[in-house]
Amino acid sequence: MTSRELLYVKTIADEKSITGAARKLYMAQPSLSQALQKLEEQIGTPLFKRTTGGLTLTYAGERYYYMACQILKMYENFEIEVSDINNLKTGRIHFGITNHLGMLLLPQTMKRFQEICPFVEVQVAEDTTAILEKRLLSGELDFLVMHAPAQTQETRIQYEILQRDPFVVVLSPDHALVEKAVPREGSPYPVLDIRLLAGEPMIRLNPEQRIRQVTDTVLRRAGIRDIRTVMTLRNHITAQLLASEGVGITMVPLQYSRLTIEHRRPPVLLSIEDRYRAWWDLCIATTQDSFLSKADQLFLRCMKEVAID
Repeated sequence: MTSRELLYVKTIADEKSITGAARKLYMAQPSLSQALQKLEEQIGTPLFKRTTGGLTLTYAGERYYYMACQILKMYENFEIEVSDINNLKTGRIHFGITNHLGMLLLPQTMKRFQEICPFVEVQVAEDTTAILEKRLLSGELDFLVMHAPAQTQETRIQYEILQRDPFVVVLSPDHALVEKAVPREGSPYPVLDIRLLAGEPMIRLNPEQRIRQVTDTVLRRAGIRDIRTVMTLRNHITAQLLASEGVGITMVPLQYSRLTIEHRRPPVLLSIEDRYRAWWDLCIATTQDSFLSKADQLFLRCMKEVAID
């Protein structure tokens, strides 16, 4: 069993086809087919089965794939260790971050990091937290920059909390609820009792997004279970612009509400009482057996400086 064979099986499984895998590996399809056939003969059992959706792993294939991910990750860790020995003259960081956090944190972080490690390549995977966590567990990513879940269900992932960010209610300037918000010392905006959102039209993000998960939990804590949804979408900036026009009400993190938006009609932002625990925590996510290279650690140091500033 060679590292090349491990890579072959992992790539075929990821692409779900011999053709796609061969293209990604820059090799001829017949050669890859023959290599897979030879490997399956050596093992004594098929690793893939053909379905209408493409090639899928058998049970033996799933076990092989898991082993391949782990071993290939060990090879990658060794390369990173060699890079450390060479005083970071070469190297690579591969981490994941959610799309909007990338907008907020990466520009300043990269500027600081390049001053320290100008020759280290940075590969960034941008996706939802659910997908990024799966890639972290498979060994594809070194670490994640994300928001921690309210309740930790995946015990193999460790979360280092960096900063807490409260959520705010976003609505139209002429909405009747604006007048019912009360100024309160310590709150960035007047505070609205979110029980008043019962029956109001809500603009919500997709269920797999952590912003949606947080806001749904907050509404449940306020006793609002029958949520009147007028629109579901992915982009929180679009949701805020729609709220400013009176289409509905939405909730977003305070940090996200401050992204530069040039719009003829800025929305009104209202704070939420602490008792509803309307916030999320910026964190660094790693696995228990993660190896963080010197380059990883320096990058995270720069990230933490930007996040805390």
